[in-house]
Amino acid sequence: MNTRIVDPGLLPFAYADALNAGDADAVLALFHQDATMRTFTGAVLTNREALHAEAVHSIAAQAHLTNKPKVTLIGGDTALIIVDWNLDAISPDGTRISPTGTTTAVARRSADESWRFAVLDCQGAVGSLGWRTTWLPLQPAEAQ
Repeated sequence: MNTRIVDPGLLPFAYADALNAGDADAVLALFHQDATMRTFTGAVLTNREALHAEAVHSIAAQAHLTNKPKVTLIGGDTALIIVDWNLDAISPDGTRISPTGTTTAVARRSADESWRFAVLDCQGAVGSLGWRTTWLPLQPAEAQ
């Protein structure tokens, strides 16, 4: 999967494509080395191992992500991206969850002129409860 994104507005869709394809490495490639992500359950992930683990957990839950663009603003080598999203997933006990929300992201242009997430803040509701807290807990090292 090509993770070289030259239009920052396409980052959320590349993220969804990689996640939906079950490619955790491609998801991780969309983030800068020092990126931070706040998941819709409130967990703050500040290292690459935690970001990768989040993608692996979502893929294990058969997550399917859909994004709807709202805003992309570019200023120099920084972009603000806002999308609404829907996620469908299945818990290990077979319960289907369908959280929805809005993500606000900051992206930076890399030396190779591609864009990557620097900060990803996923705000979610409706079905979010229990996503991580009951059946996909983060290990202490992952949450740093």
